[in-house]
Amino acid sequence: MREGNLEAPTRHPLDWKSADFWHEASLMTEMERVFDICHGCRRCVSLCQSFPNLFDLVDETDDGEVHGVKKQDYWKVVDQCYLCDLCYMTKCPYTPPHAWNLDFPHLMLRAKAQKFKRGEVKAGEKFLASTDTHGSFAGIPIVVQVVNAINKTTFARKQMDKHLGVHPDAWMPELATQRFRWGAQKSPSNVVTNGERTPGKVAIFSTCYVNYNEPGIGHDLLKILAHNDIPYVIVDKESCCGMPKLELGDLDAVAEHKAANMPVLAKYAKEGYAILSAVPSCTLMFKQELPLMFPDCAETQAVKAAMFDPFEYLVARHKDGLLKTDFKSALGKVSYHIPCHGRVQNIGRKTEDMFKLIGQTVQVQLNTVERCSGHAGTYGVKTPTHPVAMKIGKPVFRAMAKDEPDVISSDCALAGHHIAQGMAQAGTPAKALAHPLTLVRQAYGL
Repeated sequence: MREGNLEAPTRHPLDWKSADFWHEASLMTEMERVFDICHGCRRCVSLCQSFPNLFDLVDETDDGEVHGVKKQDYWKVVDQCYLCDLCYMTKCPYTPPHAWNLDFPHLMLRAKAQKFKRGEVKAGEKFLASTDTHGSFAGIPIVVQVVNAINKTTFARKQMDKHLGVHPDAWMPELATQRFRWGAQKSPSNVVTNGERTPGKVAIFSTCYVNYNEPGIGHDLLKILAHNDIPYVIVDKESCCGMPKLELGDLDAVAEHKAANMPVLAKYAKEGYAILSAVPSCTLMFKQELPLMFPDCAETQAVKAAMFDPFEYLVARHKDGLLKTDFKSALGKVSYHIPCHGRVQNIGRKTEDMFKLIGQTVQVQLNTVERCSGHAGTYGVKTPTHPVAMKIGKPVFRAMAKDEPDVISSDCALAGHHIAQGMAQAGTPAKALAHPLTLVRQAYGL
């Protein structure tokens, strides 16, 4: 009988600078070992398409064993992994310190990195992952309106499908008419005492999405901080966190973004700021992926220690007795979705805790859904995988529609829009969609 690991999983650093990491034969040997373990367990079959693909490949062999699967078919497993990390953090009983030392997501990352290094990633995929590049049009008068209008046309969507591999039916974010970093209000001058768990000042890493696409999320965060007399600054300059490049396996580009961000962010960490990022994937990048890629970098480790999810910070602030609870406006029925990259941060259900705190003062009827929406960054918009993403999200779409909520919400704005699209296609359209920070701001009556 196979016994799983009963201890909390630990993560080994990503050995991406070693020669063995890039050795294809070594990779194939390790994938066969891991796939054999997964085939014998099958706990992760419901998480994403990687595992059904793997098990189908095994079941179709003559003897039903992994050694009969053709090595070139391994890529049918790799290409369906979008690094949500749920198999490692919530399902797998064989993660370290178990002797089998299984890390499925980072094995898939290693495979993606080799594929990228061989030049097998298409130009369209590279462009989709270059958020700083296509976000550069945001905030430019006339240009942004023209780009947004064109992107909605049937002709443009067909061209995006043809040249970028973007599915014609996939939801795509619009560019903002004004970037968050350009319009952010100045911080209140109040001096706030540090709490036991929380620094009394905040540095905002705006993220590409908030800066270029939905600046309102960032402005809502600033209003919440100002209402609670928490001084804040906007990080002087920033580059993409690197998560879209990581998902492609472009580790050199990840290293370039890290080199641009870490000296800036480390300065805030060393000066005692809490660093907040309103996009779970970006937060996870600084909390987990970059520290594992650069375990010996003191700046990276300092930023890891200072990085907070916004609700992780706010709930800790409440525990320190320093968060205002003068909520004024009821939120009604809220269906709230916990995104994968929020779950794997090991911080608990902090956004749900905040909604429950609000519910002690004003009316909130909360329905929490904890399952992958299927969007997963660019995976949810690419032509080959958008239909799969919608299929993966179906249980979430149904669960979010429970009791006909007044508003649906997710910490991941992309997942929120994906869920709204899925609910509409299922005939249960959402009445409204709002980010949790927006709902907290509304509850405060701001």
